[in-house]
Amino acid sequence: MLILIVGCGRVGAAVAKRALEAGHEISVLDADPLSHERLDRDQTSTWEDAGGRFTVGAALEIDGLIEAGIERADVFLAATSGDNTNLVIAQIAQRRFKVPRVVVRVADPGRAGWYAEQGLHTICPTQIAIDQAEKLALEPVA
Repeated sequence: MLILIVGCGRVGAAVAKRALEAGHEISVLDADPLSHERLDRDQTSTWEDAGGRFTVGAALEIDGLIEAGIERADVFLAATSGDNTNLVIAQIAQRRFKVPRVVVRVADPGRAGWYAEQGLHTICPTQIAIDQAEKLALEPVA
């Protein structure tokens, strides 16, 4: 299964490394060539020697997505730091390239809910933090 991850920050790099260890084919796209260092950190070999792929390119450019392998992707994860970028590229992956599973990180809970209704698998770290904080804050004190 080919998993294409756009954004090689903490989330994208961690998911990429775990998925590669699990035996999946992984391609990562990021505009910052130095973000590649996250993939090599704490590894016994380089990302490429371990079988991973890294492409330098802009997430919003179709050529970069194609070079990174979107046409063959089974799963697409939009994990950049920007909601707008993530939502646009997730829709491109879903509608234009017909990627079977599209996962998108969205910080805004309202937008995350709406896009989930449109068929995207959304992850909202803000909503997760709200839910956990509410649970802990409202829990009776012993």
